[in-house]
Amino acid sequence: MKATEFDKKFDDGDDLLDSLDLSKAKRPMQKQKRVNVDFPAWMIDSLDREASRIGVTRQSIIKIWLAERLENQMEHSVKHG
Repeated sequence: MKATEFDKKFDDGDDLLDSLDLSKAKRPMQKQKRVNVDFPAWMIDSLDREASRIGVTRQSIIKIWLAERLENQMEHSVKHG
């Protein structure tokens, strides 16, 4: 498909997913690294309750909260740096 045809389909709101080769797609700044962290049992229980409440996994709630904290920290650094 030519770029002009692709652009027209995009502009028209057509579904383009079948037109893309996502086999080698990468998300910038999203390389995964595994870490092991030990938490007290009460923290795990609290994490599990909150994760269940919003319908995500324990790992997801940890990632969400850490990302929020790091973004806030970066914003604070920019404003006061």
